[in-house]
Amino acid sequence: MIREMSVAGSFYPARAVELERYFEHFSATYDKDNTLPEIKSRVVIVPHAGYIYSGYSANIAYRLLQKSGVKKFLVIGPSHRVGFEGISLGDFSSYETPFGKISASLDLVKELSDTFLLSCYRNAHFEHSTEVQFPFIKHYIEDACIVELVYSHMKPSNLSKIIDFALSHADVGVIISTDLSHFHTQKEALKIDNICVEAIVDTDIQKLHNGCEACGIIGVEAMLLSAKKATLVPHLLDYRTSADASGDESRVVGYVSVCYEE
Repeated sequence: MIREMSVAGSFYPARAVELERYFEHFSATYDKDNTLPEIKSRVVIVPHAGYIYSGYSANIAYRLLQKSGVKKFLVIGPSHRVGFEGISLGDFSSYETPFGKISASLDLVKELSDTFLLSCYRNAHFEHSTEVQFPFIKHYIEDACIVELVYSHMKPSNLSKIIDFALSHADVGVIISTDLSHFHTQKEALKIDNICVEAIVDTDIQKLHNGCEACGIIGVEAMLLSAKKATLVPHLLDYRTSADASGDESRVVGYVSVCYEE
């Protein structure tokens, strides 16, 4: 079964040529004032809003993943439409993107299903937090294969066990999807999001619960737990809000991208 696109044409362009222009623009804008870090990373935290707002931040992380040599990824995001207990393991054979299909990593799907007794709630997979990552993956790592995991109500410690399991495979990477605070003023958002960003950079779970409003806070906490265990070193790649694109500072959304070095 193919996981069809559900937010193409809204969160990101439905045509490959338009996507190419986005990625070229993001990279050229970044390269004007920055040099891509010399970090080998197979683990990132990335945002999931419309590309016009958060694509620049995510693009930096995917350029680093491209250099990792890893071809197999867990894509983990929160459910925005459907509430349920636990986490849903996508049982699709492939994932549609404007650049063509991404194959599912069927061996890893089976391993995760057998080890953690996971099943698929199909309705949970009409989900933008994971889907907006797929065009980036297909563009930057053309022969990648993926596993899609969408979580709702669950303990971060349980999700962390899945991340640990993935990272125990040297050929598997992890993509954690989250946006930060929603619909505060720019001034308020900067204050709130700074809590999240500091918690991630300091691998400080207590700080994360001192006001962070990330929609994917369960995934972030799970990643911090796994980073502590594996002694991964976080590197902040970018932070911005929707005001950077829209100019409207009255109701903004925050975005962050981070990579982890082993």
